[in-house]
Amino acid sequence: MTGPISLGIPPMPPATTDPTWKRAWDAALYGPGGFFRRESPGSHFRTSVHASSLFARAVVELTHRAGLDTIVDIGAGRGELLREAHRIDPSLALLGVEVAPRPADLPDAVDWSPVLPSGVDGLVVANEWLDNVPCHVVEVDGSGVPRVVHIDPSTGRETLGAPLADRVVPPGLSAWCERWWPLTGAPAGTRAEVGTTRDEAWADVVRRVSRGLAVAVDYGHTREARPPFGSLTSYRAGRQVDVLPNGSRDLTAHVAVDALAARVGGSVLQQREALHTLGVSGARPPLDLATEDPRAYVAALSLAGEAAELTDVAGLGGFWWVVTAVEVDSPLGS
Repeated sequence: MTGPISLGIPPMPPATTDPTWKRAWDAALYGPGGFFRRESPGSHFRTSVHASSLFARAVVELTHRAGLDTIVDIGAGRGELLREAHRIDPSLALLGVEVAPRPADLPDAVDWSPVLPSGVDGLVVANEWLDNVPCHVVEVDGSGVPRVVHIDPSTGRETLGAPLADRVVPPGLSAWCERWWPLTGAPAGTRAEVGTTRDEAWADVVRRVSRGLAVAVDYGHTREARPPFGSLTSYRAGRQVDVLPNGSRDLTAHVAVDALAARVGGSVLQQREALHTLGVSGARPPLDLATEDPRAYVAALSLAGEAAELTDVAGLGGFWWVVTAVEVDSPLGS
């Protein structure tokens, strides 16, 4: 495996020649014994999939409205989304793409693979996958020069490497920063997480869709609101912990969604808007139902609470959806 999933991402150079954050991040999550090869994501952090079955219902609804009959889930974890999609509509063709082995209790109807198919006619969804695709980290030094950040995976000690514009730095990093995360004139310590690897990974996904929709759902930001010190974060056992690329914890950074959309020609909207369009609402059930059918009222009230969590702009509802339609009309707009 050469990266998070086999998507044409260049193989990792040896640590002795490439001490960058990207290399350490690759190894920590996806190398032999890496975090995502050993651990179930749901044991460490909660996504929309874990928050409510309504998220899976929305994904199935999107598939139906687009006239599709296949769902491919990238970064499928332990198959939670696909299990629920199969329960909702057993006629759907389902494929989970994940570096971890196939879960033993996954329904036989759900296919599983460590690599993407060469072509897809259907809906491809990646929920909180791109934030785990490793990228280079750069930081402005005391002289105002952006430099690639190096990291010792065992200690977490960082040092500054070559200037961003140096010819030894991977091509494209400087141009990407100039367009999407400019650092000229930024004070010392300002950081950027360079989205070239995420853009390329998602572009490769979209290229494989012959007909259908590609939907990336993730933490994100746009050029007007980049985090000045980056967003690198680690989680373990449901708690935010020190950021350390030693394989013991998750490593995540928010996605530059505007750059991603520009690369693949997608539209950008927030999860609240997308889920409302697909029929997920936090509206409380009518009080009359409490008298007519108390059990149905309690069930509906519970779903309304779950919907409210999924659509809360201060939480999951503030996630970004990047939607690209290929030879179909997008139910979420252009």
